[in-house]
Amino acid sequence: MPRGARERRAAILQLAGSSGLTSVEELSTTFGVTASTIRRDLAQLQAAGRLARTYGGAMPLQHEASLRQRNGEATEAKRAIARWAADQVQPAETILLDSGSTTTALARELAHRSDLTVVTTSITVLHELAHADLQVECLGGALRQLSQGFVGPLTEVALQRRTFDRAFLGADGVTAEHGICEADLEQTRLKELMAGRAEQVYVLVHADKLGQRPFRAHTPLDPRWTLVTDDSADPATAAQFHARGLDLVVA
Repeated sequence: MPRGARERRAAILQLAGSSGLTSVEELSTTFGVTASTIRRDLAQLQAAGRLARTYGGAMPLQHEASLRQRNGEATEAKRAIARWAADQVQPAETILLDSGSTTTALARELAHRSDLTVVTTSITVLHELAHADLQVECLGGALRQLSQGFVGPLTEVALQRRTFDRAFLGADGVTAEHGICEADLEQTRLKELMAGRAEQVYVLVHADKLGQRPFRAHTPLDPRWTLVTDDSADPATAAQFHARGLDLVVA
């Protein structure tokens, strides 16, 4: 059995990849180390984007793409979604932008405005609005490198001090049955908290993400939210959302 941290983490990935969900207790027994050591291993693997975590253990399902990788995907679709979303934002509103490539595209569409307050958890959104004539605020916290967004208790505390006219959320995938899919529960919890602070909620996802569940952490879709996608959406997949009473807009 591997003894060094590097070898043990490689073995954890291999074991969890073949066995699916793996608990901290099982890994601790398998490798003959303490549960706290396993939790440190999982934290390191998560930070490196090698697996997703649950409260009980690990979910090495698919490799999570970095935001830089996602920025080059479906650019025209994201631009269409962002333009539609920008048209919904009214003068003098306070809006919340989640981290993600499509919300970053939305920030780009809003950069010429001078009549808004934009609050975000996203470094890339901040970059797009750094020189805009807007009121821009950041909900700080622990930086998640892969998504270039802030998460964690500090983010959640700051969020509780604010309310919003609209919140725009991103997603790694979304299904009618399970809702928004993300790599870990910390992200899905934050999305639920964001939605709870906004009068109107929009989930921005290009069509390739509809019906996809690459990870096992989810935020259920509320029928009051609006799901916004592009015109390449598969009609059969779109029908699944309509069947559950969800508002699906094609930009």
